[in-house]
Amino acid sequence: MNRMAALGLLIAAPLMAPAAHAEGLGAEVNYGRADGHWGTEIGAGYALNMAGFSLTPGGGVYLRDGDTKLYGRVEAAYTIPMSVSIGAGVRFSGDNTRPYATLAMPLIPKLRAKANVGPKYYSVGLTLGY
Repeated sequence: MNRMAALGLLIAAPLMAPAAHAEGLGAEVNYGRADGHWGTEIGAGYALNMAGFSLTPGGGVYLRDGDTKLYGRVEAAYTIPMSVSIGAGVRFSGDNTRPYATLAMPLIPKLRAKANVGPKYYSVGLTLGY
């Protein structure tokens, strides 16, 4: 239960930051391997930006083998102007906490191709918004 309380705090704290730095809501669809299974992540988050850096708490559902699991995540990234975003994140799902590196490349405004890679977790997909 302490892990769930910590996750809630990690997600809620940035949302209480001043709205002047808020970039907004975004949605993601990824396909990858997590928790020992292949599946699809469908999630949303809220990005807070300041001077090229961003903090994005979020969460969603992980669809695998006909089952659904909830997950949460927090990412910190830096966007090189007119180029890629690079950063790190932590994904929480059940009893598993997985750190990962993330890389996103713009395809068109507000749509990016994204990849996450970490120990026992990797995915590729699309991000819309932020």
